[in-house]
Amino acid sequence: MILYCIMNSITLKKIALLALSALPVMAFAQDAPYTIKGKIGTYNAPAKVYLQYRIAKGKSQTDSATVTDGKFEFTGTIGATPKNAYLVFNAKGTGASNAEDYHSIYLEPGTINVTTADLLVNAKVDGSKTNQDNEKYQLVQKPVNDAYKALEAKQKAATPEQQKSPEFIKQAKADELAIDKQSAAADKKFIQENPDSFISLNALESFAYSADYVDIEPLFNALSPALKQTEAGQKFAERMPKIKAVALGAIAPEFAEADTSGNIINLSSFRGKYVLIDFWASWCGPCRRENPNVVQAFNHYKNKKFTILGVSLDRPNAKDKWLAAIHKDGLAWTQVSDLKFWDSKAADLYAVRGIPQNFLIDPNGKIIAKNLHGDELESKLAEIFGKI
Repeated sequence: MILYCIMNSITLKKIALLALSALPVMAFAQDAPYTIKGKIGTYNAPAKVYLQYRIAKGKSQTDSATVTDGKFEFTGTIGATPKNAYLVFNAKGTGASNAEDYHSIYLEPGTINVTTADLLVNAKVDGSKTNQDNEKYQLVQKPVNDAYKALEAKQKAATPEQQKSPEFIKQAKADELAIDKQSAAADKKFIQENPDSFISLNALESFAYSADYVDIEPLFNALSPALKQTEAGQKFAERMPKIKAVALGAIAPEFAEADTSGNIINLSSFRGKYVLIDFWASWCGPCRRENPNVVQAFNHYKNKKFTILGVSLDRPNAKDKWLAAIHKDGLAWTQVSDLKFWDSKAADLYAVRGIPQNFLIDPNGKIIAKNLHGDELESKLAEIFGKI
C-alpha cells in the first residue's frame, strides 16, 4: 500500500499487507475488553489459529490459540476505535506465515463470534456493526479476490518457459491491472453506499493508492461527521492537502535527496525533460517485478527528452542492498534515497502510501500522469513522443 507493496502473493498477502501496514498509526486507549469466540470444524491440536494485528508503526503482533474440538478463543483489551486484524488458520500449527486460510475481523469492545464448518475464509463473523460491515465489504470484494486467485493459479500452472515469455508476462500484467481497477471500483461503490462505516475509511485508503484527488475528495467529503472525527478520519484529513498537491495538473513538489554517490539531486534540475518520478525499494517484490517494464520504457525514450528519477524507500543501513538491486535490475538512471524506509521525506511529500508508485511530469514540472505500470507507461510515452 500506503504501504501497498505486495509481499510475494497477489491474494492473501496483498490484502493482509494493506490491512496491517497501510492504515494510519493510531493510539488506542486500552480500556475495554474484547473476546473472540471461534469454531472451525472439529479440529484439534496441533491445529492453531493466529491473530495478527498492528501494534505500532512498522510493527505487528501475532497471538496464537490452540484449537480444541474446533473451538478457539482470544481475549484482550481495545479502545473505542475498531482495529483491523486477521485470523489465520494452520492445521499443522506451524505458524501464520505458512497458512493461506484467513479471515479479516475488527477488534472492538464486546464479543466477536467466528464460525465455520471448514475454512476461516468461509467463516461467518458477527457481534458488532464494524464486523457486520466488514462482512459486507468482503462480499463486495469477493469477485476481486477470486480473480486474483485465478490469476495466481494461472501463473503457477504455467511452465517455466511460459513464465519467462514476454507475451505471458505482458498478459499477466494486463490481467492484474484490470483486477486492480475492478477492486478500486468496488471500493468506491462501497464507500458511497456506506458513508458512516469505519470500513469505508479502510476502503478509501485502498482506493486512494491509485486514484487522483478529484476522485478522492468527494468520497472523503461525503463521509459522516462522526467518521471524520475518528483518529483515522483526522489522519486522512491531514493527508488531503498533500494528495491535492500531487494531483494531475499540479506542479510537482520540489525535493532534494542524495544519489548513490552522496551528491544532492534536485527534482528541478530535470526541468526541460519529461521525468518519471519512480518510487520503489529493493525489498519490494512488486517493484522489482515492474522494473523490467520501466527499463524498457527508459531505453525506448531516453534520447527523446525523457528520463527517470528513482526514489528508493530502502531501509536505514541498507545502502548495499539498494545499490545491488540497481545493478541487478539494470536501472541506468538517476537514483536517490534518504534511506529512511517509510519515513522517506520525498514519499511523505508525495503522499505515497504504497509502492511501486510513479508520477510523470512534463518539461515544465506539471504532473500529467500517475501510476503508469506495465503497458500503460509505454503507451503514455508513445502518445507523448508520437506528437513530437
